[in-house]
Formats: sequence, structure tokens, C-alpha cells
Amino acid sequence: MSKRSTITNFTNYPDACGYFGDFGGIYVGETLMTPLLELKSAAGAAFQDEHFWLEYHELLRQYVGRESPCYFAQRLSEHLSNKRKNFVRNSSNDISAKIWLKREDLNHTGAHKVNNTIGQALLARRMGKKKLIAETGAGQHGVATATVAALFGFECRVFMGREDIRRQQPNVQRMELLGAEVVSVNSGTGTLKDAMNETLRYWSEVVNDTFYVVGTVAGPDPYPWMVREFQKVIGEEARRQMLDLAGGLPDCIVAAVGGGSNAIGIFYPFLNDDAVELVGVEAAGKGLATGEHAASINAGSIGVLHGAKSMLLQDQDGQIHEAYSISAGLDYPGIGPEHAFLHDVGRVRYETITDNEALEAFQMLCKFEGIIPALESSHALAQAFKETEKYRTILVCLSGRGDKDLQHVKEILEKK
Repeated sequence: MSKRSTITNFTNYPDACGYFGDFGGIYVGETLMTPLLELKSAAGAAFQDEHFWLEYHELLRQYVGRESPCYFAQRLSEHLSNKRKNFVRNSSNDISAKIWLKREDLNHTGAHKVNNTIGQALLARRMGKKKLIAETGAGQHGVATATVAALFGFECRVFMGREDIRRQQPNVQRMELLGAEVVSVNSGTGTLKDAMNETLRYWSEVVNDTFYVVGTVAGPDPYPWMVREFQKVIGEEARRQMLDLAGGLPDCIVAAVGGGSNAIGIFYPFLNDDAVELVGVEAAGKGLATGEHAASINAGSIGVLHGAKSMLLQDQDGQIHEAYSISAGLDYPGIGPEHAFLHDVGRVRYETITDNEALEAFQMLCKFEGIIPALESSHALAQAFKETEKYRTILVCLSGRGDKDLQHVKEILEKK
């Protein structure tokens, strides 16, 4: 009997020790154990406090601009349908799929990240902290953290790899304008993994007055489930909206996965709906065979990174392989433990999309809908195009807008 068949309620995870099945937990040095346990206690108390959630949702409405809409991409759907007819002689085989977009790109700051930083800033204030620190890759989490630091009056320091600083200059400028100090991390390849390493090291020195705002559903307990609780608003809204606008739940939901917060956010309220196919999309980079990718589930193995047990890119000795993706938000050599669990039990299917496929999807959404997506979201779009062969109603988490990626994309397209 498979693990999948023995689970009746996926929303019961994690357990009391922070494990999602075999994945999760706390794997950190003694210095960080106390602040993590304090955070877990504070989060547990806050989540039982009605006033905490009232303030959280009021800020999402009045400051972030939620609800974000579910939008039917009609011209894009028609193009994909017509393109398929050209390859299918018998038109009765044409599924005529409809692509819907959950528009997280319309949030204040331009992505889903602010859902999480609002919640963690409220926790930091509740715990009496004075400073916020964060890691960032694509820069959207750094911008969202700098934004709430300005809103609540915290000091803010954001750690960002040198390569990501080069790729994401607009977001670096935004963070600095918002009053944050952006710290360049020069170790390793200068990307998200290295930024998170440095943030954890720095936090261990300043835990008394500093709150670490983790940007994804990775890291040690309680971060994976805590961030999920702030991001599940995406799926809760989408569920109501699709029932109202499409007349039923979607057949398939697709979301890009780096650490995995936007994906968990939209998947979580649908986990117990067996009829809804859930598809996470990892970055295949230049192709899995090249080794230049960020596909931790499809090409990784079980290990420990950044305080949690999950699926990682590593060698036989446990040394972490550097991840690669055209998208700064996806080139992380691990994945959140809840995603590893959902893959292990067969509830979520994890696919891969290459740089070239993501670039094509990026351009198609611009051309047919007048929406410039983030490169992260473009991976989900590219997979959704493939899902039109099987499903009629496909919902894509458009996790962020592509302003930050324009110069990077321009340089790549000019080279091509």
C-alpha cells in the first residue's frame, strides 16, 4: 500500500517536531536552538489569537491590495488551442483548455512575498524585536522585507549574493530607497544559497534583538509551516474565485518551485481535493543532463541544508552542488521539506522546465495578454502550456511581475 493511500488529511502536517513525514526538523547549532524554540512558541500563540489574524488580513486588504484576482487569459488560451489544432488532425481530440492566472504580480511590491513578510513583521513586533534581517535571491523577498521594515519602523539588513545583485539591480535600488542595507555575499557562486548561509551565521550573533524573516518554506522548524500559514491566503482566495468565476475547482494547478512558498501557498487549500492535479515546476536550467539546473526533487537526494532535512543537489559525500537557473529566485540547491514530503507520498507531481522554455513562455504572456511575468512564474506558465494536452481548466500561480527581469531577459535575447 502506498503512502498516498494511507493519508486522509494532508493539512495535519507537520508533526510536533516539525517533520513532514521524513522531512523537516531542526538541524542547527546550539546558538540558534533557543531563538527557534522561542519563535515556535510565539507563532503558536499568535496563530491562536483572533486579533493577530484580524490585523494581518486588514493589512493585506488595505496595504497589499488583496484579494489578487483570478484572471482568465482568453487570448493566450485561444492561441494555445489553435496551435494544438494544427497538430491534431481530428479536432475532437482538442481539449480547448482555459488558462487562468492567480495574479500575485498585482500585490504591492510586485509578488507573493509580501504576504509572508507582513505576517513575520507582526510576529517580530509581538516578540519585541527591533531589527529585521533577510536573505534574498531575485530580490522580491528583500524588497518585501524592506517594505514592512519601513512600515513598522524596524532597522533592516538584507543579504544578497553578488551575482543576484548584478542580475537584479532594480530590486537592489528599491531596497536601498526603502532604507535597508543590502549586504553583498561573495562566497560560493554569490546566489541564494550563499545569502542564506550568511544570514544564518549573522543571526546567530544578534538573536537578542533581531528577527530573521525567512523568505520561503525552507529552513528549520517552525519556518516551513509558519511561512505556509501566511502564504495559504493565495489558495484560499483562488478556491473561492474559481468556484465563482469558473463554476468549479480547476482540473490542474501549476506553480514554480524554488524553495517553494508560492507553490505551497496555492496548493495547500487544495491538498485534500483528489480531483485537482497539483504540479510543481523546478528549473531545469540548461537541461538536467548538463548538471546546470536547480531540480532538487527530480535530480537530487535526501540531505540536510539550512537547518532542515529535505531533497538537495549534492554529491555522494553530501557536498552541495551549485544550482543554476536563468531565474534568480529558482537557483537554490534544495526545496522546502513539505514539498519533499508531498513528492514522496505522490500528492504533487514535480516537473522541470528549461531556461529556453521559460523564456518562450515569458514572451508569449507579454504578446497575448499584455502581462510581463517574472522569470520564476514563466517556468510555471511553460508547464501549464504542456498541461493543456490533458486538462481543460488550468490555474497558474503568477507569483510575480517581471520588471526586475527585463534587463536580464533583454541581454539574453540580444545574445540569441
